Order: sequence, then C-alpha cells, then structure tokens
Amino acid sequence: MVTRLVVVFRRDLQRWLPQRSCYRPYATQVKHDPSKLRNMAFMAHIDSGKTTLTESVLLQSQYLSSAGSVDTGSTTTDFLPAERERGITIQSASIPVRWKDWTFNLIDTPGHADFGMEVESASRVVDGAVVLIDAVEGVEAQTKGVWRQLDRYDVKSRILFLNKLDRAGASFRTSMLSVLANRLHPRPMALTLPIASFDPQDYTRAEPGIQGLVDLVNWEVWKYDAGGAPSVHALPRTLSELEQSDLFPPSHPLVSHLLSARVSLLDNLAQVSESLFETLLGLPEDPSSYLSLQTSDILPHLRAATLRNDILPVLCGSAFKHIGTELLMNYVGELLPSPVDVETNPKALAPNAPLRMLAWKVGWDKRKGWMTFVRVYSGTLKSQSSVLNATQNQREKISKLQLLYAAEAQDVDSLPFGSVGAVLGLKYTRTGDTLVAVAGGSNASSLRDIVPPPAMMSVSVIPHSHADLEPVESALNALARTDPSVRVETQEGQLLVHGLGALHLEIVESRLRDEWKVNFEFGRRRVSFRECLGTGDISGVSDVWSTEIGGHGVQMQVGLSVRALEDDEEGDPLWDGNVVLTADGKRMPPGDLHADVNDPLAQVARGLSSTLSSSPNTTLALSRLHIQVNKVDFPKEAHPSVLAGASSAILRNIVRAAGQGDLMEPYIRLKITVDEASVGRVVEDLGEHSGEVLDLDAADEEPESFVDEGTYIPPQWLSPSTGKAAKGTSARMKRTILALAPLSQMLDYSTRLRAISGGHGLFQMANEGFRRVSSTRTVEILQELGRM
Repeated sequence: MVTRLVVVFRRDLQRWLPQRSCYRPYATQVKHDPSKLRNMAFMAHIDSGKTTLTESVLLQSQYLSSAGSVDTGSTTTDFLPAERERGITIQSASIPVRWKDWTFNLIDTPGHADFGMEVESASRVVDGAVVLIDAVEGVEAQTKGVWRQLDRYDVKSRILFLNKLDRAGASFRTSMLSVLANRLHPRPMALTLPIASFDPQDYTRAEPGIQGLVDLVNWEVWKYDAGGAPSVHALPRTLSELEQSDLFPPSHPLVSHLLSARVSLLDNLAQVSESLFETLLGLPEDPSSYLSLQTSDILPHLRAATLRNDILPVLCGSAFKHIGTELLMNYVGELLPSPVDVETNPKALAPNAPLRMLAWKVGWDKRKGWMTFVRVYSGTLKSQSSVLNATQNQREKISKLQLLYAAEAQDVDSLPFGSVGAVLGLKYTRTGDTLVAVAGGSNASSLRDIVPPPAMMSVSVIPHSHADLEPVESALNALARTDPSVRVETQEGQLLVHGLGALHLEIVESRLRDEWKVNFEFGRRRVSFRECLGTGDISGVSDVWSTEIGGHGVQMQVGLSVRALEDDEEGDPLWDGNVVLTADGKRMPPGDLHADVNDPLAQVARGLSSTLSSSPNTTLALSRLHIQVNKVDFPKEAHPSVLAGASSAILRNIVRAAGQGDLMEPYIRLKITVDEASVGRVVEDLGEHSGEVLDLDAADEEPESFVDEGTYIPPQWLSPSTGKAAKGTSARMKRTILALAPLSQMLDYSTRLRAISGGHGLFQMANEGFRRVSSTRTVEILQELGRM
C-alpha cells in the first residue's frame, strides 16, 4: 500500500512541477532560420580557458543556473570520466545555445596536440571560430596549430578572445604583439579595451585585475560586480562630456586614451571599407565627430570585413569571472557567418534541395549505441528515413535524430539546412563520410573528407587470456571508429595500437577499460617508424598472381609501376605519405573510400593498403612510395575481391625484391625556456639524446613578424602587470632554445627537464614529421624491433 502511494505521489509531483525545458531554454524552440545560425567552435592551446568560457556562456544564456569548474570536474562539456579526472578536454562536445535571436551550435574542442583529430573534425564543419589566447602567455604552440587547421579547411572568419586578464602578468598589449610576431593575422583589431580597475591608484601600484570593459564599437562601458554581473553605461558622444563623465574618476588614465582608441579603430576599418572611408571623410574636423558615429553605421562594415578575413576582431575578458562573455557572444552573432553566408551553391538554399550532409564525428554510447554527428549542407534530414552513404555506397536507416547538449540529448523530428545534430542507427558510417538522399544519391559527389593526422607512437595490446582476445579486438575496432586517429593492426600475431602521442595512448587505455570493460595490458610504448623503398632491381618481378577458386587454378594480373618519391614530392596523407595513382594518373582513394566496394580498383586499393601497412622486410609501415596501377585483369567468373590478395602479393614481391630501404622516425620541434644557469645542461642533454640545437633565443628561426604599422596597439599601462611576452627584466633572465629531436628520445622529457632545470623549465612540442635515420640508428631500431 505504501509503495503504491509513493508511485502515485511521484507521478502527480511530476505533473505539478514545471518541465525542465523551462529551466533550460533549448535552442530548438523557435522557427528555423539559417541566417540566424552560427556554427562555431572555441579553439586554443591547452589551458587557455575554452571549457571555462563554454561554462560562462551556458550560464549567461540561462542554460545553467551555476557554472561548473574544470578543477572540480563539474563542467558540462567535459563529461567523460577521463576528462573529469585529468581536468582536460579529450573530445569535442557540441551544444546548441540560444542567444538573443541567434542559435549557436557551439563546439568546445581539446587544446592538447594529442587530440588533434577532434579539432580537425570540428574545423571541417564550423563556419567560424573563436580562438582564445592566454593573456599571460600570448600565442603558444597549439594556438598556431589550430590556426593552421582552420586555414586548411578554409574557415576564414575568426574572433580572437584574450582571456585571463584578471591574472598577474596578463597583458593586452603584449598579447596583441604576439599575434603579429607569430603571423596569425596582419590586421588584428581591438573592439574592446580592459579596465583593470576603476581606482587610478591600482594602475600606479601595477595591481593585476579586470573590473570592466570599454566597447569601442557600441561606445559603452561595462562595469562588473564581484559575481560577474554587468551594468552597461553609454559613454558621452563629445570629448568635453567624456572628460567630465562620472563613469571614471577624474584622474583615471584610460579617459584621455578612449578617443584615440576609437579613432584608430575606425581609421583602420576604413582601410578595408571604401564606403566607411567616404563616411569618415564627410565628418566635421572636430575630433569628437568620430564619437558621433552610431553602431549601425559601423557594424555592417565590421561584419563584411570579418567575413572576408580582412580583419581579425579582438575581444578580451576573464571567462573565470564571466567578464566579457556577453560581449563576446554578441559579437559572435553580429560578425561570424551563418550557413547562408558560406554556401556558394544557391541551389543548396532552396527548401526542396536534395539532402546532403557530412558525418564529422562518430561516438559510442552504452545505452544508445552508435551516434553519428552530422552537419546538414543542403535539404532536410528527417527521422525514420533512409539515406545513402555516398562514400561507401551503403544504404543506411535513420532511427532517431537528436540535438546533443553535451551528455544530454533532445529528440527532434528533423535537422534542416545548416543544422548540427546527432543521428542514431547508422551501422556503416565513419568520420568524413558523405550522406545523401537515396533518390539520385548514386550520382552525388562526396563532400571534402576529414584527414586524420599521422600516427606518431604505438603500443602492443596483450589480452589477459585467449577468451579476452575477441572482446579486446572488438573494443579496439569500435574505438578506432570513434577516433580515426587511432589505428589498429596485427603484426606477427601481436595487436598494435597507433596513436598521436603518449597521452593519446593513455586515454585509449583508460577508455578501453572504463567504457568497454575489457581485460588487457599495454606493452612498452614505442614510436611509429617507417620504411622507405630499397634500391634493388625490381624489373624482373612478375605482375601475375595465381590462386585456386573452387578447385580451379586462375591467374590475375595487376601491373604496378613502383618507385621512391623524390625529396620535393609530397606524399598523400590518405595513404600515410605514399602516392597511389590510377593508369590515367589520377589519385586513387584508399579502399574504404571508394564509392563502390565491388569496383576492381577498390579491391586493388585494399590489397595495396595491406602491404603498405606492413613491409615484408621489417613489418614497419612503408612510406614515400609512388605506385601507379597500370593494368588490372582477372577472370570474369572470379569475384573482384580476389584482386585484394593479388595486388597485396605482387606489391610485397616488389618490396621484397627492392630490399630494405632507409628507415624513418618521427621528429619533434622543441621550444624550451629555462633560466640562464640551466642552458648548458639542457643543450648537453639534447646532444646526448640525438637532438639538434637550432638556435638560442629562437629569434632567427621564427618567421618575420607582421609589422604593427596601421595596427592599433594599446599602451602597456592598460594592463598594469606585465605579460611574459614583454621584454622586461624577467624576460632577460630566461633563455629560449629551439631544437629538433627524435620523438623516441623525448618520451620522458618532462621528467628530465624538471630535474635539469630544478623544476623551472618549460617546453613546447610540435610534430616535425618523419626523417631518415643513420645506418647506426637503423641497426638500433631493428634490434629494438627484434629484426636482427
């Protein structure tokens, strides 16, 4: 009886209480207008505050009642156990945010280079990005890394957010100079200025902090209380009224600087906008005339210049204190492009346009199964419909459509043009596949693919028992589907997992245990070496392969022209640095990217991939090969799949005849910052571990910076405490060493540098690609692999 009363009470209580959507205003509760959509991502170097900024946005948009913290593992978008345990973002998380009359499909991305695949896939589907810079550190290694990824996928429109201006050592000026020094953009344009304090004495005492912002476009002052709540005040429109305004104390240093800051903003914007230039020419000569220009007179020119990438808008604040968040999102809506702005085909905008979308990420959920994240580029995707995977020529059935709010989900009936959402029920689709409407889908061309970065490190996987082998293999294949930068293969009966770095492999290990609950151990980590083509004579290798089918002997012919790539020839990342061409000289996609899996060339590509992944000489992956498929001939009664075995065997014979070629290993570029007293020990350690010092202080190795002529650079006193990028006394006490070193020798460099420098050394690491090794090093590698 008591149990029944409890059940009735709970049911009635749910009926009485408001629904959750009243507390969290989901972004789908309005009519779809693609011009009001903003598909955008937060990107930055690790620990620049992306996830904290995401939490601040969710708080300000009233999605959250209180912001979570990275330190306590309570953030919305970092919901994986490994993310909360380590306090870092491991996978990109998408969340729709309703802001005024805009809808932002916001993607929070990782900052660590080991999870570059997540940034790669996000860069492919966003139309604009907010790149964060730690105002203490300035531009860092992965800042430049994500900038290049955005360049690669032609994401032109970006906003720079200078974060952490509340910290000691933060500097608006030196952060701006680092943008020019690292050649991110020749025309960064400050739209807001920080107010470190409303007490002029804090500037004299060099007190760090941020208490407000000046919006130079809207000509307003934002004052923040201790909880981050703002009050907005309009600035006077004449110089005399500005100087007498009670918004600032009479002796505040910022007041006399505001007019020149706005004049610089408008003059610099006029250089890329002819109509604004004519407007400024028509203003009276009174200096206050620049203050009379209204927001509506400026924003159209600012937006057009941002869409063309003529300027880089720069905003600032402190995500931790929620300062500048609202202003940032206002400008995201005003300046970043909508799907309509970036779509070059007018037919895709039509309401009856055929469906076309890209799978940019695949995830696994224990309750829901496979979840495929898609971006709709034309048409409308409806639930319970069928689509064609144009990349793999497979028909797929849509089970459910969802909008994901990080770990939470909301079911929807459709995903219209420009939308980003999740699809449940797809069995074959992988990251980078193009999905189209079934009607006419066989003639549809694929959208641009997402290319995973090359693997840099590998580890053996040892199941606890024979009974654990199959579950471990299944878990690895499932994980590789969710993360294409993970590559799984078997060499001489041993399972190997390849990843982007040591941290990446640690996360792979923890995910296999936590999410797939399999029993295994990881062996010793090793870097992923490569083998080049040998110099032996291959002219006598037969291009005919014989086998038996149904008890009858058959012969197949696969004519291959194989040579080593020249030094100035670039390899194809889809083929792991090799180049594979058809008979007419066109690039051949790998087997799993062919539209028709029964195409003879698709089977030939599968066979070539098999041999290229494991050399018959060393079992290492082959690289820097140029292969042209000149002829394919097989009996009509045979299935095309036999060509996979034929092409694999013929290429193996060619590689075996050529003999073992040079070996290559991955190198990294190091930027090490230490005290003057530690420089000698660091250089000595690099030499002992096959490193090569390129320069001390690294000045000559950096590309020539963009000049700051015509760019508004605020004075240093604007941020009372000085950032690391400034050349002061503390900077002269530090030395910077630029070096190259084999990755295999740097796996424990963090520990070594800590011991050498007494805990004061810092270093940044970036991938420098593969390099050929000496004969001595070749012997060491072969011994390490057990091949000698």
